[in-house]
Amino acid sequence: MFVFIISLAAAGIAGWWFLLKMPGKNIANAAELSRTEIDLRDELIVDVRTLGGEIGERNMWRYAQLNAAADFIESSFLRAGLQPRRDTYQVNDLPCDNIEVEIRGASPQIVLIGAHYDSVLGAPGANDNGSGVAALLALARRFAARSTSCTLRFVAFVNEEPPYFQTKQMGSFVYAGRCKARGDQIAAMISLETIGYFSDAPRSQTYPIPAIGAFYPRTGNFIGFVSNLHSRALLRRAIALFREQGKLPSEGAALPSFIPGVAWSDQWSFWEHGYPGIMITDTAPFRYPHYHSATDTPDKLDYDRFALVVSGMQKVIEELDKSL
Repeated sequence: MFVFIISLAAAGIAGWWFLLKMPGKNIANAAELSRTEIDLRDELIVDVRTLGGEIGERNMWRYAQLNAAADFIESSFLRAGLQPRRDTYQVNDLPCDNIEVEIRGASPQIVLIGAHYDSVLGAPGANDNGSGVAALLALARRFAARSTSCTLRFVAFVNEEPPYFQTKQMGSFVYAGRCKARGDQIAAMISLETIGYFSDAPRSQTYPIPAIGAFYPRTGNFIGFVSNLHSRALLRRAIALFREQGKLPSEGAALPSFIPGVAWSDQWSFWEHGYPGIMITDTAPFRYPHYHSATDTPDKLDYDRFALVVSGMQKVIEELDKSL
């Protein structure tokens, strides 16, 4: 299979390049933070330290910690003036909770922002995915008191990591299936996945296929927007909106979902149920040296650039709400 993927990419990349590269003006380096972004950065630091430091490893083998993370997320939503709901299912006779809040808009169309809160076995999960959850909470706080056109839904998913990854017991798969059964009109799903690590070192960025790497930066100082081919219109719109902020480099790719890394988070579950979705990521194992390890601790993150990702995504969500 690996040889087949390499051969397909090498032979066909010129033919479907327009599906891969998201053209547009980019910037070389992150800008300085505004006062608002400094406040946001400080929020992110506190929440990542809670998840990746105080609570630490959280999964079905550290079930008490998994529940502690769920309680923390629920209480954070409550403090923001939102009403969380636990979407519960059973794994090995133990309850597992996806946690959602909804800001109902005038339209039944839903923009769903999600991040998984479990960590892989043996890892405290500060970046994977304490960063995504911290961003989720920060964004929910900023929309909590707003009136919106679309319905906004913020969801923290359980059991994204192995052995539940891409199985019917994956929290987001259960959740997306229930959405489909209800007829929920999810117009956009945004998965926040490992978004806090950046590097200016040469050759700090790698790629799953050499042919793809030939067209993208080799320095890991950008945030990535990734989708399958079906979701490419959403991807183009989202990254164009992000680039309007002009504060952090970004790269986008709509790729076949069998390419390693493309389907490696909760957006996969929504693709499986027919919904468009994108992943926002620092590219995780293709950049982050502490991926899925005991050294994935809060001190490894670049909180200034992390804050720019979240402030940029706030603007993306605001504009998607107006245009969908």
